[in-house]
Amino acid sequence: MARSPRWDPGELLCSWRRRCLRCNSTSRTRERLLESNLSPRRAVGKAEAVFVSQCGRWYADNPVGFSHYGASYVDWDARREEVKDAFVTSWQAYSQYAWGQDRYHPVSGKGSQMSPSGLGWIIVDSLDTMMVMNLTGPLAESRKWLHRSLSYDQDQDVNTFETTIRMLGGLLSAHYLASRLPDVASRRDSVYLAKAVDLADRLLSAYESRSGIPYASVHLGRKVGLPSHADGGASSMAEAATVQLEMKYLSHLTGDERYWRRAEKVMQVLDDNAMEAGLLPIFVHPDTGRFTTAEIRLGSRGDSYYGHRRPPIPQMDHLVCFLPGAIAPGATGGHTLPHARSLPDGFWTPEKEAQMRLARDLMKTCWGMYAVTETGLAPEIVWFDVDEEDLRPRPQKQNQKEKQNKKTRDSLAKWREDFVIKPADAHNLQRPETVESLFVMWRVTGDPVYHEWGWKIFGGFKAWSGAGLGRGFTAVGDVRGTPPPLRDEMESFWLAETLKYLYLLFSPADYLPLHEVVFNTEAHIFPRFRSKWETGWKRNR
Repeated sequence: MARSPRWDPGELLCSWRRRCLRCNSTSRTRERLLESNLSPRRAVGKAEAVFVSQCGRWYADNPVGFSHYGASYVDWDARREEVKDAFVTSWQAYSQYAWGQDRYHPVSGKGSQMSPSGLGWIIVDSLDTMMVMNLTGPLAESRKWLHRSLSYDQDQDVNTFETTIRMLGGLLSAHYLASRLPDVASRRDSVYLAKAVDLADRLLSAYESRSGIPYASVHLGRKVGLPSHADGGASSMAEAATVQLEMKYLSHLTGDERYWRRAEKVMQVLDDNAMEAGLLPIFVHPDTGRFTTAEIRLGSRGDSYYGHRRPPIPQMDHLVCFLPGAIAPGATGGHTLPHARSLPDGFWTPEKEAQMRLARDLMKTCWGMYAVTETGLAPEIVWFDVDEEDLRPRPQKQNQKEKQNKKTRDSLAKWREDFVIKPADAHNLQRPETVESLFVMWRVTGDPVYHEWGWKIFGGFKAWSGAGLGRGFTAVGDVRGTPPPLRDEMESFWLAETLKYLYLLFSPADYLPLHEVVFNTEAHIFPRFRSKWETGWKRNR
């Protein structure tokens, strides 16, 4: 009988403090290592040697991001702690200068409200990041504030989408993680679900339109849905189609199917519109359930709906950089890349291999938005200086493409010529989309280059977005020169998303693994769960 190994160095070759090494050549040695009589420790050492000798040259010749490959040791645990320190710095500044307020302005050291009494946007949005980082002290203070000070019975209208993904999502994620991560649990954790139910009951009024498409806004105190003041009263398609996870999970927790039914109705209405190649226009009217424009975007108003389409050329928004992290797990079916390639019955196809190449290429482009600037920070939008002729597809045989790729090396000088940054687009708002995709690409492929790119991006934030005087980090006005001008604003997604994804990027791969959890649009963490109810309709094909 063949010996069954207790370890698989081809699937997960870990050393250097649990840093996982993968590359194409590693997979070629997998069977030999498994069949050998080497101890696990010696086999891992052998795999490291293969990695450095056969993979190191590519990284060394790749000036777009290479720094530590071939080094004997990189302490990713220490780097993860540096990300936590950045969160603590920002949180302490917010607590000192703007506690309980909805906005924080780091340069002036002031806070401001989005409603007369405040809704705790920053606090609620940051709850699960504190849990992920095991920051029990700030978490206890935040939970106390929720219990004593947060009320949704206010004379205030709010955006349905933003309130769902940030507030409802933050509360539900905190409820879930409090049960999963025992170090952050408390006897008072019931406050998260109680607040979530109260908020969701108010948000349900947004769905009381004739079509079932939610109104753009809702008045919290009166529990009335409100159409948009612009766009002829139409709702954003991306917003209407990105609130399902939160509502359905709340039904899963409470057994109250109202939330599930209202959210599912939206998808039925959108599907009843004849879709072309799965692409939907950016506005849909809540009265009719029909699209009010033919315009299709992957950026704002359309971004959070899509997960598998290539962004337009020659312009690329930073918002679109979520795409690599959506394409890769879609191609692998949620598995790691080595596991997906090993599945039987023709699971792995040339089409899926092409999707992975697309994800890698898009990821490199998003990284390039950071790499080409003096600050190492990406602008909001870049334009590509390419000839129209370069945009036309030129069919090539696969071996020709491979030869061309081997001959062509990335050049930052060339990239700087190709990436055009206009003055109106030169700001950086500390957005999370690129580091989100780096985190997912690392988890799916195990390619250490995504670690390095994430570390360089974090270095740019540390170097140039600090507000000084212990006031945390802030947005940057122009990434093209140093020192950059600062903007007096810190969006809550800096704490809720950007720093969370960086922290998870540098964490062990088995910490909140992707086959067990999903992230909503605001990076709030939910368990994978099965529906208790039937849809009652079939999707048009």
